[in-house]
Amino acid sequence: MRTKTLGVALAAAAALTLSACGGGSADSGDKPLADVSASPKKAAITLDTPKPKPDLVLKDTSGKKYELLNETKGHPVLLYFGYTYCPDVCSTVVADMAAAAKQLPKAEQEKLRIVFVTTDPERDTPERTRAWLDAQGGQDIVGLTGDFDTIQAAATSLGIFVEKPKKEKDGSVTVSHGAEVVAFSPKDDGAHWVYTAETTKDQYAKDLPKIVEGENP
Repeated sequence: MRTKTLGVALAAAAALTLSACGGGSADSGDKPLADVSASPKKAAITLDTPKPKPDLVLKDTSGKKYELLNETKGHPVLLYFGYTYCPDVCSTVVADMAAAAKQLPKAEQEKLRIVFVTTDPERDTPERTRAWLDAQGGQDIVGLTGDFDTIQAAATSLGIFVEKPKKEKDGSVTVSHGAEVVAFSPKDDGAHWVYTAETTKDQYAKDLPKIVEGENP
């Protein structure tokens, strides 16, 4: 596995350090080169200027067209770009979001939308993506796959780094991408908050009730 950090401005007056995970074979034993974390007191990074939700149209794990804007309009949303062959980071992020969501009251769970978009669409088939999400406890998470350029454009619009998967000489595949979770408010469908890969299940659980209501966590 190869991990690197990237710097990108996600708000007018703040630069956010992004972590990216890249993976070759699933049994790679390399350790991350660097780690980043949010403030120990507050996990959410609040954007000074909200970003619009991408007009993203892909296919879900049942093979049906999924229009992000229409399907999530008026709902609180957690959006994450990753891939199922990721050795460690992606499964941890998805599992933590899924576990935190299950702590919400049933009515709030039904409002929340968690969306996983693959950055490795050639290998992440709908069937594999569904099985992988379920294995992380994400039975209610929407999994999306489709054209890579479309996926990359959506990520870029949110300031999330996504690089085209690269096949190495040894046959492994390196997939580098920002590991942030972007949270959208149900009030205006804008991206108001960003979470780093080191956000814990408990931190998500603490923040989600406010995000569901469109309030700053």
